[in-house]
Amino acid sequence: MLQKMIKFWGFFAGVAVAALWIGSAPASLKGSDLPGGAPNLANGREMFYAGGCASCHAIPGNEDRTKLGGGLALKSPFGTFYAPNISPDPVDGIGTWSEVAFATAVVKGTSPDGQHYFPAFPYGSYQNMKLEDVRDLFAHIKTLPPVKGKVRDHDVSFPFNVRRFVGGWKLLNLSPTPLAPDPKQSAAWNRGAYLVNGPSHCAECHSPRDFLGGIVKAQRFAGGPNLEGEGFVPNITQKGIGKYSEKDIAYLLKTGDTPDGDSVGGGMRAVIGNTSQLTDEDRAAMAVYLKSLPPVDGPPRPEKKK
Repeated sequence: MLQKMIKFWGFFAGVAVAALWIGSAPASLKGSDLPGGAPNLANGREMFYAGGCASCHAIPGNEDRTKLGGGLALKSPFGTFYAPNISPDPVDGIGTWSEVAFATAVVKGTSPDGQHYFPAFPYGSYQNMKLEDVRDLFAHIKTLPPVKGKVRDHDVSFPFNVRRFVGGWKLLNLSPTPLAPDPKQSAAWNRGAYLVNGPSHCAECHSPRDFLGGIVKAQRFAGGPNLEGEGFVPNITQKGIGKYSEKDIAYLLKTGDTPDGDSVGGGMRAVIGNTSQLTDEDRAAMAVYLKSLPPVDGPPRPEKKK
């Protein structure tokens, strides 16, 4: 009897491991998944700034933010990740990538050689992007200067450096369906929801994380400790910015100035460098959506040291 039970549970465990292995395989798009027609470069530029691509991928310290040679160190509890070169350079950047390879990287988090990207690359939000917007973004990036130079490898220790394990993380944290418009809401609200939850990936910084690094869904946008180890990211639900009007939020996204006469600091300054380049309509739409977020209590802020 005991031997039969051991065999049964051994078989069950083997099936479970096989299912997890298959389910955690890197996903890819096919060429037929992409929309036809010529890319819209103006929209690609809008997606470039909405997505904050230069914030991570521009060469640190270089005034020309169109030189996407990478190298920025992104610290986390799991190690330090280094943003790669995504300039159009054919050797060190993504100059030889196909449109489908780029789209697969952005919305599936899978590299051209079929490996999982680490979720320091915010594809958890980018998965909500429309493929026509991703295509336009790629077309815009190809117009930027090629930059020579490979970026160093990530400094991540075992077991977090095992990319296949990221497939399990994706099963837990990625949505099987992209964000859909809400027919009960206005066009501006839906545009704002798309920008905030898709290319602008606001929740990636403004939400607390669980022990595996996934966003705590019940506290989405409610702020939390800075993943890089210093400071606290503010709550942007109505619990945190309830006194801000839609005009206040849109103005902040354009200038970095808050209604009380202060200005944003830390990594948000780089974000404003991007959102200031968006159209007034898109900033206003983001404000409409952010103003609609219900109040949510986030993690308590640590007491300031005296």
